[in-house]
Amino acid sequence: MRGIRLVAVLATLAACGMASAATAPETRYETDMFVLANQEHGPQLCAAIDFSLPPKCGGPDIAGWDWNAVEHSDRGGVRWGDYRVVGTWDGEKLTLTEPPRPAERPDSPRSRSRFASPCPEPSGGWRPVAPAKATDKAMEAAITRAKKLPGYAGSWLDQSYLDEIEGYDSNDYRFVERYANDPERLVLNLRFTGDATIREPAIRKLWGGPLCLSQAQHTKKELQTLQQRAFKEIKGVFSGSVDELTGQVEIGVWLATPELQYEVDEKYGKGLVVLHSFLRPVGS
Repeated sequence: MRGIRLVAVLATLAACGMASAATAPETRYETDMFVLANQEHGPQLCAAIDFSLPPKCGGPDIAGWDWNAVEHSDRGGVRWGDYRVVGTWDGEKLTLTEPPRPAERPDSPRSRSRFASPCPEPSGGWRPVAPAKATDKAMEAAITRAKKLPGYAGSWLDQSYLDEIEGYDSNDYRFVERYANDPERLVLNLRFTGDATIREPAIRKLWGGPLCLSQAQHTKKELQTLQQRAFKEIKGVFSGSVDELTGQVEIGVWLATPELQYEVDEKYGKGLVVLHSFLRPVGS
């Protein structure tokens, strides 16, 4: 009898475990994205959009979509709109779990601090060493020269001086027109592998404005090659780019999980290829 009772208890526990697993809610994901349907396919999420009229794009299918339930544009048999969608994801399609609503895209301009120069600020501040060569034309020529030098890894402009201007408003064209993109105050950042400072004489022949030369681990060409490789090898990729400021390859996928990022780190080197997810868990 004790043996029969034990078997019954184990069977009950197993049944409870199965029921619990069966009723566990699926993870829901959300995203703010363009949705389009045309003569070739039904409603799909769009990663890249050709803004012709009508627009063209494609991506994963959306199950449960009803154009009659949402405001949308319609032209030549093509329907589209910008929405926040919520649903479950099976790796290939998104199944809606609630009605879509207008996309929520708060303004989130990239902070100028992201473009801050990694070099220590010179005594007296960032100032031209040869004002006659601190012009837009000279800056463009210097960047063109830098791209041809061995070890070139990237370039960007630091406009953090704008933060020092009281009341500066980047959304007011009058402020932008008056203060932004001043070549005498811009800090031209150039990055090279190896000793970046040995490139200064070649750059200074053309550029007399503020200059910051910093070291990178990989050339831009190496990162571009890695980007192309990752684009082919990582499943579900929808975009790829090289971030010259961080020296990383950024890869966009529909769903970036910690497990997938771990696999990518193991394959390409930790922190070298960074995944960005279009879908995010609801409430995250």
